[in-house]
Amino acid sequence: MAATFLTLFILLALAMSATAADPDMLQDLCVADLTSGVKVNGFACKDAAAVNATDFFFAGLAAPGSTNNTMGSLVTAANVQKIPGLNTLGVSLSRIDYAPGGLNPPHTHPRATEIVFVLEGELDVGFITTANALISKTIKKGEIFVFPRGLVHFQKNNGGVPAAVIAAFNSQLPGTQSIAVTLFAATPPVPDHVLTMAFQVGTKEVEKIKSRLAPKK
Repeated sequence: MAATFLTLFILLALAMSATAADPDMLQDLCVADLTSGVKVNGFACKDAAAVNATDFFFAGLAAPGSTNNTMGSLVTAANVQKIPGLNTLGVSLSRIDYAPGGLNPPHTHPRATEIVFVLEGELDVGFITTANALISKTIKKGEIFVFPRGLVHFQKNNGGVPAAVIAAFNSQLPGTQSIAVTLFAATPPVPDHVLTMAFQVGTKEVEKIKSRLAPKK
C-alpha cells in the first residue's frame, strides 16, 4: 500500500511541473554544467555529446540521514545541484529525516510549492498565510500535505520514534530561507536595533540568539 501511495505521489510531483514555477524548457534536455562560469537564470547547458545516465541519477534519498544536530532533523536535497539533468525540468525532491522530537524549523521556499509524503512516523505540520492564519494538521505514514509557495511552514515530529518524508517541489532549485537563521545569522548581520524592535526584545536577547545560530567555524 505504501509503495502504491509513493508511486502516485511521484506521478503527482511530476505533474506539478506542468504548472512549474520555473520557465518552460525549449529543448529535450539541458543538463546543467555546474562548472561553467556563465551566469543565467538556471544553469548553462552541458555539451550534449557529454551527457550520460549519471546526469539523471541520484541515490542519496535511499537511506536515512543523521539527525544528530540541534534541530533533530536533516534535509537531503535531490535538486539540480545533485542531479544536473533536472536543469529546466521544473521539479525536484528532498528527503527529510526527523529524530523523536525533531523539528524542521519555520522556513520558506521562494521558488516552489512543496508537497510531502510521509514515509515513516507521525508529524505535526503547518503553514501560515499572509493573513496570519495557521493551517495545521497531524499527518502519518502514507499521508500527504501541501505547503503553498513562499509561505512560512514547518514540520515537527512529536512521536517517540524517528520519522521521514519525501518532499516534492515544482522547481529544480526551490531555495530555502530558514526564518531564524535568515534574520539572526545573516552576513553582514541584520542590525540589532532592527531585530530588537521587530521582536520587542532587548539587545542581550538578540545577541544570545545570534551566538547560538552563528555558523560553526
